[in-house]
Order: sequence, then structure tokens, then C-alpha cells
Amino acid sequence: MSNADRRAGWLRIVGLGPGDPDHLTVEATRVIAAATDIVGYSAYVDRLAEREGQLRHISDNRVEVERAALALDLALDGRNVAVVSGGDPGIFAMAAAVFEAIETGNPAWRLLDIEVIPGISAMQAASARLGAALGHDFCVISLSDNLKPWDMVSTRLEAAAGADFVIVLYNPASKARPERIFDAFALLRGLKAPDTIVVFARAVSRPEEAIEITTLGEADPHKVDMATLVLIGSSQTRKIERGDGKAPWVLTPRSYGAGT
Repeated sequence: MSNADRRAGWLRIVGLGPGDPDHLTVEATRVIAAATDIVGYSAYVDRLAEREGQLRHISDNRVEVERAALALDLALDGRNVAVVSGGDPGIFAMAAAVFEAIETGNPAWRLLDIEVIPGISAMQAASARLGAALGHDFCVISLSDNLKPWDMVSTRLEAAAGADFVIVLYNPASKARPERIFDAFALLRGLKAPDTIVVFARAVSRPEEAIEITTLGEADPHKVDMATLVLIGSSQTRKIERGDGKAPWVLTPRSYGAGT
């Protein structure tokens, strides 16, 4: 074993789940406790209790590759590093950024002890809260066009609508691009029935959680922000009314075309 190998620490890319501490996995909790350094966007690092001797490296949300490079260099210097993401780190999050940095960066990074620690994603948390919204085939599309052209996003939305998937939209709106959710709804309204179930699931599992079940024809995209997960049902997705003022469940049944 070389001196560099003996000196190197480890790096874990950790999913913190949607926000409720009860949704943090046992594995993630153990890794975070063992880390000498926490690296991440402030909104995620702030979820964690401070620990004596544990260093925090906080950066802006739009410097993912730079954040990854910092974490890799810390691990190379012998630190035990947890890079934290909300939800699952492999879904539009830091796992891809770390491996993108490795692919083009310091060759020594490839020899590091690196693992991805999965977390409960926002779409899983939202579907669980709703009942069984993702009970059949679904796809997940980010509306962000920061790293891909909008033409590609619209092509994927058209394909998903044509295939009658349940469609889950991540990154639906931001201050820099508030119009994209409106563009997406305009496109989908031309392809899907107006009574298609739509869900706006904001901040699921956090104190500010708010869930609205509506339809494609009546949905108001003004209500959507970056904390909102948007779910557009398939032709099979339906509500199960409960009565007594309780919110309905949402079901996408396992059998396609079976009706009610």
C-alpha cells in the first residue's frame, strides 16, 4: 500500500431524505456521525445537528462540481467526508456531481473509498403520503434547463405523455426560470385529458408541508416553487374519496386499463 493510500480517508455521498428526521436511514445516521467533515448546500447541512470536532463546508446550491472537488480533496488528505443531499443523492443530486468530477479530475480520486448512501426521495415521500400514486409505470423529469436545452425537456415531456406514464416533475420553478412550469403545463394540456389528476406536493414531511390534489385543467402553476414536487397522473390515475373531510387517496393501479 502506498503512502497516498494510507493517508486517504473516505467519502460518502449521503441522502438525507425529504426532511423529517424519521426519514433519515440508519445507515445515513451512522455515516454522518462518523464523518470528520460535512460538505453540502446550506439548506441540507443545516438539517444536521452540529457535532464537536466535525467541520462543515457550506456552499451555494449551483456549485455542485466545485463542491464535489472539495470533498474529494478532503478525502484524499485523510478526512472522512460526508457529502449531503436532500432526498436520494442519486436523483438529480450530488452523486452525479461527484462522479462527474472524478471522471475528468485528479486521477488519485479514482482510488478513494467512495460509497453512495441512498435516501428516501421526494417522490417516494409524496407518493406514500398520497397512497399509491406511483403504483404503475412512471418517469421523472427535471424541468431545469441549466444543464440541458429546453427542447430536450419538451421532447421528453411529449414522449412521457404519449406513453401515458405518471410524470413526476423535479425542479419545477425558480426565480431564475419561473416560466418553465407554465411551459410544461401548456404542453401537457395539449396532450392529456383535462381531468388528469395533478398533485402539488410541497415540502413533504417538513412542518410547512402542503399537498393539493387537482386536475390538469384546473391546476394553477403559480402555486409551484422549487420546494414543490409536481405529479401528473396517467389516464389510469384516480382518487379514492374517503369522506368525513379527509383528503382522498391517489391510486395508479397495478393493472393497466382495468377500470374501477
